[in-house]
Amino acid sequence: MKVVLLAGGRGTRIAEETEVLPKPMVEIGGKPVIWHIMKIFSHFGFNDFVICLGYKGSTIKEYFSNYFMHMSDVTIDLSRNKITTHSTVSEPWKITLVDTGIDTMTASRLKRVKKYIGNQTFMLTYGDGLADINIKKLVQFHKNHKKMATVTAIQNAGRFGVVNIASGNKVSSFLEKPREGYGWISGGFFVLEPEVFNLIDNDDTVIWEKGPLERLSKQGELCAYKHTGFWDCMDTLRDKINFERIWQSGKAPWKVW
Repeated sequence: MKVVLLAGGRGTRIAEETEVLPKPMVEIGGKPVIWHIMKIFSHFGFNDFVICLGYKGSTIKEYFSNYFMHMSDVTIDLSRNKITTHSTVSEPWKITLVDTGIDTMTASRLKRVKKYIGNQTFMLTYGDGLADINIKKLVQFHKNHKKMATVTAIQNAGRFGVVNIASGNKVSSFLEKPREGYGWISGGFFVLEPEVFNLIDNDDTVIWEKGPLERLSKQGELCAYKHTGFWDCMDTLRDKINFERIWQSGKAPWKVW
């Protein structure tokens, strides 16, 4: 099953870092936050990634293009123009990097990578959210409920999309951004059927949370997987500092690998 990562936004609320780097490349413990996200999926056996690039996407391309060198001990003989690799710690990842436009909205980015996904169930998440979520249980939940889409619902402050959950874990409504705090909100980590592409118009302005997810909830095709463990996202510099503090403590809950 393929994993789509949204990594094209400008990250304006963490401009101290994103003037130089795209937000998914902001580091925690010396590794980009997108690396931490991919390690979570990889731990559960999901190693085929499609990354939606946009703002400073070339930085992400360069990082993964040179990943082998970054992770290896090497001897560089300049006189002979020769590089000898001694040891390496690599990942079993297959990564498709797709330029989806600088200012393209989230759902429109997803639509642009449709040809790399094919007619199969796939996962989708944001390039800045970390959790100690059990991905295999999430996927099994999605299969059991036989809906077009599953969203991971977490409990946090009301700055993200609100998930109103009815009986049977079915989402009765989805509100992009509430004005007041609510109990359950969208934490990303979606499992989706390929039919969701039919809900995305062919332009650059479709927001995943505002259009397709609202339609899915109205159609009774959106289920909520309730995650009660750790979840947080790197939205501001304060979030970045907090993630770093947790990582340096040696007790990062999202480090499931």
